[in-house]
Amino acid sequence: MELKRVVVTGLGALTPIGNTVDEYWESLIAGKSGAAPITHFDTEKFKTKFACEVKNFNITDFLNRKDARKMDKFAQYAMVASDEAIVDSKLNLDEINKLRVGVIWGAGIGGLETFQTEVLNFAEGDGTPRFNPFFIPKMIADIAPANISIKYGFMGPNYTTVSACASAANAMCDALNYIRLGHCDVIVTGGSEAAVTIAGMGGFNAMHALSTRNENPETASRPFDATRDGFVLGEGAGTLILEEYEHAKARGAKIYAELVGAGLSSDAYHMTAPHPDGIGVRAVMHNCLENAGLKPEDVDAINTHGTSTPLGDVAELKAISEVFGSHAKSININSTKSMTGHLLGAAGAIEAISSILSIEHGIIPPTINHTTVDENIDPELNLTLNKAQKRDVKVAMSNTFGFGGHNACVLFKKID
Repeated sequence: MELKRVVVTGLGALTPIGNTVDEYWESLIAGKSGAAPITHFDTEKFKTKFACEVKNFNITDFLNRKDARKMDKFAQYAMVASDEAIVDSKLNLDEINKLRVGVIWGAGIGGLETFQTEVLNFAEGDGTPRFNPFFIPKMIADIAPANISIKYGFMGPNYTTVSACASAANAMCDALNYIRLGHCDVIVTGGSEAAVTIAGMGGFNAMHALSTRNENPETASRPFDATRDGFVLGEGAGTLILEEYEHAKARGAKIYAELVGAGLSSDAYHMTAPHPDGIGVRAVMHNCLENAGLKPEDVDAINTHGTSTPLGDVAELKAISEVFGSHAKSININSTKSMTGHLLGAAGAIEAISSILSIEHGIIPPTINHTTVDENIDPELNLTLNKAQKRDVKVAMSNTFGFGGHNACVLFKKID
C-alpha cells in the first residue's frame, strides 16, 4: 500500500507572546519574553509568582457569552486557535466531505480551572453537593476536539491524546497516520492548555519544577544556561490543518510544509525525571528519522523540548549529539520555550508552528536569556543564542517530552 503524503495548509496560534500566528512569529523573531507576574489569581503565598499567561484576550470577542460559559479556558483557547487555522486553510466547508475530516487534539491536563473551582466551592459550602451541571463536560480533556467538531460538523475521528507535555505532538503523530493510510482527507490537530491556576502553580511548585526567579521573571526561562532553575508555566493553544497532498493540490491550497515523519518512544525510567543518558530521547529521534525516510544530515534545525530544567536540557542535547554525530554542530538548535514558557500539552503544537515558519521564512528564532555557559553542554553546538539567525531550512525537527517518560518527535520538510 502506498502511503499518502501529508501537508500543512493552515495554522492558528494563541500564545503568551501573540494571539495570532503573525503576532506569535514576530515576537519569536524579536526574542520577546512572555513571562510576567500572574494576573489570574493572588500569588502572595506562592513560591512562584509569575507565568507566561495569554494577554489581552477576551473570549467574548470570539464566542457569545452563553457558549463561552460552557467551556473551560483550555477549550476556549482551542476554539480560537482552530478558528484561525481553518480560516487560514481556506477550506470550503460547504463542499468538503466532512465524514473524512477529523479533529485529533492534545491536552496534558484539560479543565483544571473548572475542577479547581467546583471542588473549592463544594469545600466552602455546607456539604451539599451542588455542582454546576457543566462541571464534567467542561473539565474532561476530550471536550476541546468535541467542541471544534460540533461547530464545524467534522465527523471523522475525534479524540484527545493525553501524554503530558508530549500530548500535542502525539496528536500530530496520530493525525499523520490517519491521513497517510487514506482514512481522512483533512485533520484539525494541535493542543491547548490552561494550567496557570492555583492548583497548577501549587502542584508544580511542590515538585520544585518551576523557576522562582520572581525578581526578574522575563529572564526566568533560560534553557541551556548554567543558572537555569526550572521551567516557566505557560498557557495557550496551537492548531495545524493537516491535509492529504493531492486533496490540497486539487483545491489550490497554500502549503506551508510537508509533515514527513513522526516518532514516539518511552523512557521507561522515572515518573518525572528524564533518563540521564537520554536513551528514550535518542530512540524517539531515530524513530522519527526512520519514519520520514531521512538521514541525520538532512536536518537543518531542531526546536528542542528545552524546558530550562537542570537535568532535562543536558540529557536532550547529549542525545542530539549522539543521534546526529558530527552533523549536530551544523544544526541550528533552539528552544522557543525561552520566550513562551512551557505550555504543557499545547507545547508541541506551538513549537511545530515555529518550525514550519522557520522553513517558510528562512530564519530560526533565538534561545533567549542565555548569559552563562554550562560546562555540561558541548560548546560547539549552535544553540541560536539570544538572536535569531537566518538560514535556509529544508528540514526541521520538533521535540516534546512529557512526565511519565512520553517522548514525541515530528519532522517537517520544505515542499518539493
